[in-house]
Amino acid sequence: MDVNLVEGLLFYAVFLFAVTLHEAAHAWAALRLGDPTAYHGGQVTLDPRPHIRREPFGMVLLPLLSVVTIGWPFGFASAPYDPNWAMRHPKRAAWMALAGPASNMLLCLISGAAIYGLLATGVFVGPERVAFAHLVDPTAPGLWDAVGFFLSAMFSLNLLLAVFNLLPFPPLDGSGAVPLLLNDEHTAKYQQLMWGSPGLAWMGILLAWYAFDFVFDPVWTLAINILLPGSYG
Repeated sequence: MDVNLVEGLLFYAVFLFAVTLHEAAHAWAALRLGDPTAYHGGQVTLDPRPHIRREPFGMVLLPLLSVVTIGWPFGFASAPYDPNWAMRHPKRAAWMALAGPASNMLLCLISGAAIYGLLATGVFVGPERVAFAHLVDPTAPGLWDAVGFFLSAMFSLNLLLAVFNLLPFPPLDGSGAVPLLLNDEHTAKYQQLMWGSPGLAWMGILLAWYAFDFVFDPVWTLAINILLPGSYG
């Protein structure tokens, strides 16, 4: 994906907002469900600074380095929670885990609706070649170029974050949501396995890395063909 530095920095701004909302959604859901840990850490907020203070490498250094080297941001963040609360209330903890990806899906839908509306009014047209951060072309040059890039990046990056985090591998959010599918007995065994085997997190990240393309490519293709029928296959 060829992205210049200005576009890369705009991409980073999209990343920062998307990840901040993701972690704030975790923190807000945990608070509503009985765990104020992240609230006391100041993370029930859309101000990125508390989230950056918790993960400066994952939210600033690594994303900016990846912008410079590959043109788009790659990073990570986290929200604290009380493991004792999660053990006592596994279903609540599962809903808390899903709140982050749900926030990214919301941003994806909002940006998709904006793109659809601007296509309908003739401000944008479908491009000759669709790319991750190039879903539309403006009919008039200028500011709409930046708006088109911003909305394209917002749509695609949030879809990516939602899909990646929903993979059922620890430490991703999808693994935290698994108790919603289990009975109490199996949930207890699952929790013991997840928290009693710290090495699973590294194995999970490796599995997610290898599995992601197989999962995301068809999801992104479907999403683009819904947004821009017949433009990508």
